[in-house]
Amino acid sequence: NNLNYGMRCVKYMIFVINLMFLLTSMLLITVGTTIKTIYGDFSYFIDDHFFSPASLMIYIGIILLLVSIFGCVGAIKESTMLINVYAVLLICIFVLEMAAAISAYALQSQVSNMLQRTMFDAIQVYEDDASVQKSVDFMQRVLECCGVNNSSDWGENVPSSCKSTFPDDECEDCEPDFFHYGCYTKMHFIVAQSAMLVATGALTVAFIQILGAISAFILAKTIRRTKSLREARRWQLQQNLGIFCNTNEGKAFDPVYTQMEKSEKTNEPTTYLPNSPSVN
Repeated sequence: NNLNYGMRCVKYMIFVINLMFLLTSMLLITVGTTIKTIYGDFSYFIDDHFFSPASLMIYIGIILLLVSIFGCVGAIKESTMLINVYAVLLICIFVLEMAAAISAYALQSQVSNMLQRTMFDAIQVYEDDASVQKSVDFMQRVLECCGVNNSSDWGENVPSSCKSTFPDDECEDCEPDFFHYGCYTKMHFIVAQSAMLVATGALTVAFIQILGAISAFILAKTIRRTKSLREARRWQLQQNLGIFCNTNEGKAFDPVYTQMEKSEKTNEPTTYLPNSPSVN
């Protein structure tokens, strides 16, 4: 009973760990999808390789979700092999998360040069490319900014998306009020903070994963030890009850107790008396 209770505790522990990983996987998928969506809104100003850490987080979340289910199956079947494979998979996920964290940290140093290049290029081709106009107008309206550093970056051809207020038709001398802040500062904050969020989240989850892998190895060892003790006690119980297994015929063999004959109970030496018949 104690062994069965211990095995149930091990199962519940694995279920709790996998529940935590299940929630973590959903968090990774949500964060990765959100950051990828944010980058997608400003995709013209962000290079393609900046999307890689966010995409990797989504893939890691999906893999972790499947691995958590795999761990639950191993706990139900009390299989040390499945639990060990589960721990190895967690280590592989740990490696992927470290790669995502390192790449996200490395990309932070490239944000400034990338935004300066793409935003000034967009101003140069703004009048000639409709897709660039759409991207720039969306950025300036949503972020309430104008130009790269300020509205002077546009010269005399300030687009209407830079205007914060429009003059009334009745006021002929009124001039529109432009957004005072440039878009570079706000874009830098969005991209850099998103990369930092990916790096911090992946690094945090990575350490949780390695702790989960160590716990899985310990639990696999506990299951193996518990099952060994269970078999040892079962064998001992069989010995105490006199139940043996006939290995040749594969049938249960229960030896019947046979009472000894009277002549077999004592084995006393023969005593010769003086009147005993002599043997010639």
